[in-house]
Amino acid sequence: MSLPAGPGTSGPSAASAPAGTGPQAAVEVGGLRLQIGGATILDGIDLTARPGELLGVIGPNGAGKTTLFNVLTGIVPATAGRVRLHGTDVTTAPVTRRARAGLGRSFQTSSLFAELTVAENVRIAAQAALGRSLSLFARPRPDDRASAIARQQLAAVGLLGQADRPASALSHGEQRKVEIAMLLAADPSVVLLDEPMAGVASGDVAGLVELIRSVHRQGRTVLMVEHHLDVVLDLADRVAVLHHGRVLACASPAEVMADPEVQRAYLGRAA
Repeated sequence: MSLPAGPGTSGPSAASAPAGTGPQAAVEVGGLRLQIGGATILDGIDLTARPGELLGVIGPNGAGKTTLFNVLTGIVPATAGRVRLHGTDVTTAPVTRRARAGLGRSFQTSSLFAELTVAENVRIAAQAALGRSLSLFARPRPDDRASAIARQQLAAVGLLGQADRPASALSHGEQRKVEIAMLLAADPSVVLLDEPMAGVASGDVAGLVELIRSVHRQGRTVLMVEHHLDVVLDLADRVAVLHHGRVLACASPAEVMADPEVQRAYLGRAA
């Protein structure tokens, strides 16, 4: 499920500027380290996501990609370094504060309530974002604000016609779209997508790619971890390559793919 942020349905005005033109970085990471026991998981990461940018994050298994997202969202505290969101230091801020500041995230594994309908899943996310989490499972009114947000976001992801179906009845690709609708119900300005194509059938990939593109075109800053290189190269403005917990390169997709060090470390071949 996404992290709930502030209420709203029309897209974040704070991230409406084109990539690189905003007064502050949308996300700025400096010297980020994470040590667990004697293992160094993140080793001095410096990374910036510009306002309105789609930044792809790639790397081999164990490179630290999902761990980076866990630290950015506050699920795992950093050992050292800084995390700034729209210029505000959130390094020690809890998950909820980062969410209120505009940070939303999806996860690798499904976070849907399988026994609830599609609409009920999105409505719960909207209700949490509106600050009514104590009555998440109260009987909804069709005209309340959370229900209206749910309908709007389901329409945006092309699933309004599936609103009354159980979430478990959808294909995996459609479930991913529901998760994105839940994320957008909180109206985040920065969206973290952790392997959105994981487990998605090949026939559903193109529709999901277009949905992510539309989220980006709304002016949101998107950071996306993804193993499907063709998807990353198609969508990303820039690509950051993680290797052994460090940023090996961060540049345009073409520049990254042509980098001899990236080819040796990630693609497994010489230039």
